[in-house]
This record gives sequence, structure tokens and C-alpha cells, in this order.
Amino acid sequence: MGMTIIEKIIQDHTKEEVKPGKIVWMDLDIRSARDFGGPNVVKNYEKEYGDVPVADRKKTFFTFDLCVPPSSLKYADNQQICREFARGQRIEVFDVDRGISSHILMEEGLARAVSTVVGTDSHLNILGAVGSFGQGMGDVDITFAFKTGKTWFEVPQTVKVLIKGSFSSPTTAKDLTLYILKK
Repeated sequence: MGMTIIEKIIQDHTKEEVKPGKIVWMDLDIRSARDFGGPNVVKNYEKEYGDVPVADRKKTFFTFDLCVPPSSLKYADNQQICREFARGQRIEVFDVDRGISSHILMEEGLARAVSTVVGTDSHLNILGAVGSFGQGMGDVDITFAFKTGKTWFEVPQTVKVLIKGSFSSPTTAKDLTLYILKK
């Protein structure tokens, strides 16, 4: 069997051999932080790297969609921390009026087929809908990605599942998925 789509995407973003179970360093097309994890990314970045520029400001973003509008002064302050860092680094901020972070990345054409995207949003795997590799990560990992434009991943094992037939009402695709995962 040839490479899976995820193996092909990873191979396109590394110089290393790609095979299931191997850890490889990948170049990232996009790295983002939300208003929730973003302030910690900024604090970590400033502590570790000072005012050194991010790897590529055109590939680095903040998205505010979790606390919109801010529900407390603390959340408002956290968003402001991100805005000020973004201003100093000349990073684009998709502010509180722009929408849901993972959707913004698709709508703006930033996440696209065969791109690699990481961020503090645990829902970034939805980017697979456009053929992109999307992965949520912790703020320390995203800090490193902001600085280097890279991260490491273990090439995943893949299982091929063939399904034949059709559903009987009221069975849904979700029912089938949960059944398969249970096995």
C-alpha cells in the first residue's frame, strides 16, 4: 500500500523518512493561538526568547473566539496581552468580531489542502475537512512553533476500514463510528 494522505502531508513538510511510528520534525504552514491559550504563549515567548521575531509573521496568528465578548476584566486583559504582542511582532489578530478560529483559518484560505496547522485550539483537527493537517497543542509547544516554525510529530499508524451496505433507520454515521471505535 502507498502512503496515506497524512503521511503524504507530513512527507511534504519534512526532509526525513516518513513511516508509521517514526518521530519527525516538520515545517509548519500556520501556527495560531486563541484568546484562552494565547496569553501563556506570549508570556512563554517573552520569557524564553525576549523580543526576537517570530519565525514568519505571515504564518503566525491570534484568533479570539473563546471569550467573546470578554466575560471578565481578566479575559479582557489576556486578549490585550495578545494584541500588544501581535502589534510588536506585526502578527495578524483575528479579533472578537471575526468568528471561530478553525473556521477563520479555512475561510481565509490559510488552512488548505496539504497544509500543516497547529494552534492552541483543540478542535483544529476539523481542518481535515479541507485536506489540511490540523493539530491542537499546548501553549509551550505553540511558543516553540511561533519561534521556529517547526514542531515534531510521531507519524500515526493508520487503519483501513471498509464499510459496505447502508444504514437502517434510525442508525446514523455517528452510531457506526462509535461502534467501530468500540471494536
